[in-house]
Amino acid sequence: MSSLKEYETRVQDVGGLPGAFAFCEALARRRYEHFPIASRLLSRRTRRHVAVLYAFARIADDFTDEPEYEGVRRERLEDWRKQLWGIGKEPPRHPVFLAMEQTLRELDLPREPFDDLLSAFLQDAEKRRYATFDEVADYCRRSADPLGRILLMIHGYRDPELFRLSDCVCTAMKLATFWQNLSVDLKRDRIYIPEEDFKQFGYGEADLRMGVVNERYRDLMKHQWKRTHSLFEVGRALPPKLKFPLSWEIRLTWLGGVEVLLRIQRQGFDTLHRRPSLTRWSWARLLLASVFTR
Repeated sequence: MSSLKEYETRVQDVGGLPGAFAFCEALARRRYEHFPIASRLLSRRTRRHVAVLYAFARIADDFTDEPEYEGVRRERLEDWRKQLWGIGKEPPRHPVFLAMEQTLRELDLPREPFDDLLSAFLQDAEKRRYATFDEVADYCRRSADPLGRILLMIHGYRDPELFRLSDCVCTAMKLATFWQNLSVDLKRDRIYIPEEDFKQFGYGEADLRMGVVNERYRDLMKHQWKRTHSLFEVGRALPPKLKFPLSWEIRLTWLGGVEVLLRIQRQGFDTLHRRPSLTRWSWARLLLASVFTR
């Protein structure tokens, strides 16, 4: 099923609430490589609520990036936001929101974190440059941190300290993805390295576009690497505070993010010419490590 078909699916197409949850789980299995691994360890009740979160975010992410939405990105995202806030006030039109209505009611979840995600997607569809790291951090606060917080709440956690540690992991994961996908985002005319850092290290956007890898570039990327690594180090304390299987899932996520950073470091911080990625063997090793890491 294409992303366009996923968006156009109607409530009457899936056969009521059970069908709506089945739609979300099927989308999560197709579009999230590691969802089936984690989902087998969750209770049926928890798994379906996690799938709602994934489906909601996946379709919104498609609005931001997929070519078929070019020219209507804001319109689609604003409609997604309207449907989010219309829950309980009008009949859901899309299976994601039919399922979400039940999830919000059953778990007493706030809508604001979901709305934060949409605000970040809207920003990503239009904003291409960031003047300061504070701006980048604010984007991460809305694009990544809500996912961790919602996941914690789905599993019954509401502790502010756990939210703080989760935010560190999620922001670090987002930043690691930025540095990993530097060349990919550049082709989309998106640059997440703050302009203030370009100036500090004497390296410019023109250098980036020409693929210049010199000491100034390496110093610039080492700076991004260190601030990302420091967040991972703070977030290391989160998994031991959680119950299985969420503790294992977050530990595996943390290990994956740190491994990406290590690969960036091993290739001399040059992600302009080679994107560091994790192979199936890498994930197999990390899966094993996640069982024994505390």
